[in-house]
Amino acid sequence: MRNDRENVIVNKTFDFALDIVEFSEDLYESKKYPLANQVFKAGTSIGANVWEAQNAESKADFIHKLKIAAKEADETEYWLLLCLKSKFLKSPSDKLFSDLKEIILILSKIISTSKIK
Repeated sequence: MRNDRENVIVNKTFDFALDIVEFSEDLYESKKYPLANQVFKAGTSIGANVWEAQNAESKADFIHKLKIAAKEADETEYWLLLCLKSKFLKSPSDKLFSDLKEIILILSKIISTSKIK
């Protein structure tokens, strides 16, 4: 059952998803529809999987859902780097990259710690 106390990774991934929605909208307005959809799906999926992990049926299920979130974070990094490196696409903000790196580190730590316990 969900615990309503402060949860750093839930909050960070939710806030990141809001920033991704905004960046995706910028891409959409630039008529980069397929890329906007990819960034939106991968970037918001991180938080959705973290959120879902809060109601995991077991420790193994919790770890599995966080691993999916980590994979989505890696995919999001790919799409953001593609935007950054392409001269035809809007560059994401440094904040998006720094927030994503922090999320990846936190997810990695939670996953490794959960495996030990």
